[in-house]
Amino acid sequence: MVALARPVDLLIAKFGDMVKENVPLAPFTSARIGGPADIFVTVDSVAALARVVKFLWKNELPFSVIGGGSNILVSDKGVRGVVVMNRAKKVSFHAGDQPSVTAESGVVFSNLANRCASKGFGGIEWAAAVPGTIGGAVYGNAGAFGGDVAGSLLSTELLTENGRETYSVERMGYGYRASVLKSGELKAVVLSAELSLTNSTKEDATVKIQQFSAHRKTTQPPGASMGSMFKNPAGDYAGRLIEISGLKGTRIGNAEVSPLHGNFFVNHGATRAEDIRKLVQLVQKTVKEKQGIELELEIEMVGEW
Repeated sequence: MVALARPVDLLIAKFGDMVKENVPLAPFTSARIGGPADIFVTVDSVAALARVVKFLWKNELPFSVIGGGSNILVSDKGVRGVVVMNRAKKVSFHAGDQPSVTAESGVVFSNLANRCASKGFGGIEWAAAVPGTIGGAVYGNAGAFGGDVAGSLLSTELLTENGRETYSVERMGYGYRASVLKSGELKAVVLSAELSLTNSTKEDATVKIQQFSAHRKTTQPPGASMGSMFKNPAGDYAGRLIEISGLKGTRIGNAEVSPLHGNFFVNHGATRAEDIRKLVQLVQKTVKEKQGIELELEIEMVGEW
């Protein structure tokens, strides 16, 4: 009998040194937490991303795509299957009465906001406070300071099983930190997005960004975290509910509910994902008991739990 090729061998034969085995994921996440990916494939263009994803679908190989690694908690055991690291970072500006920018999905959103400001474009200054990439932002309808992707997106190019498709913002099914992609209704990978801008000045756009950044520094903790842990319940704030439940500063291992902002969990070094998970469960249980509200995770748990 001829031995079947291992998935990693199939991928190396097809994509060469883009493919690595047993790569620790902690350095690629904003929380600096997580075990290894069995197979790790790095792509540096939308074309490469599309080729890899089509190959994975065709060969029925399970995979996850990560960009900035925010908004996710990778398990200590790591991720079985394939992790695709998206480094597609091409950006195109479109000037005129209704300016816009097209960015590939691996572009860091905060960097894009600053690049727009440097060219005298406004409209997405709020995104300077958003961790992660365009792909993740489109996927989860990221937002900050009253802005969100749903309010800025003109269209997104997705790779579906039918090939490349352009989706208008209306087709994305956006809600609060929700979309047809995040719910699993649509099986697709974000390739790029076109966002509407406004004609501003370099000075005005930069000042707005500086104001947002200054506010973030005074209200959100520095250091390694995933961003907001829980969605804000309707008409309230997860951070407020956590604070009035007496949970700020609560620690399990090296994981802590930030004393500065209750909706941020901080990694104080060599934190285990399991400690974060236990802290999540403790916070959810306590807030439910004391406030009668069930907090829903905003982050996603990735990997083998």
